[in-house]
Amino acid sequence: MGKWSKAILNKLKQLKSFLLKVLLLWFQVSLFFIILYRIAPVYITPLPIVRLFEQAFGDDPIRLKKDWEPIEKLGKNISLAAITSEDPKFFKHIGFDFEQIWDSIHKSFKKGKRPRGASTISQQTAKNLFFTPSRSWIRKILEVYVTASIELLWTKKRILEVYLNIIEMGNGVYGAEAAANFYFRKPASKLKQSEAAVIVACFPNPRRWKADQPTRYIKKKQAVISRFMYRIGKLPWDQK
Repeated sequence: MGKWSKAILNKLKQLKSFLLKVLLLWFQVSLFFIILYRIAPVYITPLPIVRLFEQAFGDDPIRLKKDWEPIEKLGKNISLAAITSEDPKFFKHIGFDFEQIWDSIHKSFKKGKRPRGASTISQQTAKNLFFTPSRSWIRKILEVYVTASIELLWTKKRILEVYLNIIEMGNGVYGAEAAANFYFRKPASKLKQSEAAVIVACFPNPRRWKADQPTRYIKKKQAVISRFMYRIGKLPWDQK
């Protein structure tokens, strides 16, 4: 082996060692915050920061509306609407809806298209908690780790609470409380069933669709969500 080959090999070993240390540090830091967020409010996540930069250098006005509220103060309608629309099996799965994932992959092969989204509320919470909108296989693997961790360390109530407080619900609008005030000039606890349903109906592209100016498609989706919200019934913590 020549002198240059040995030098390149040593550099690669150093790079591998560095990347492993960075990865280990990320796991340690993320685990610390996962444990912290088990009880502490989540006031900032990567997505709002990314959006602020996009607004600053784009055509959209700079806007950041975000209010943290305990799930009890958000009211049951927004919780029921989110579960009905995004994850009907939320209380039954362990973070991943494998049946839905397989169905998505199966249909994509039949139609020759990319798999459609099959993310649970737990997965969406993990994604919004630590990651930017960029997509990669590495991010997906890390997202699985975070999802499994919050399912193990948090309660379902806490996962839903964090989800409803950090999810993007409009251009510069994050969380159910901010969305309720922005679209309907009222706190989330006062949202009617139809209002909660139309906010959630704008997922997964709340910057394209607006809850206070619903298109025909959004109105149809709103009606379906409203129709099936009763199937969830009472939330487990409301039955005590």
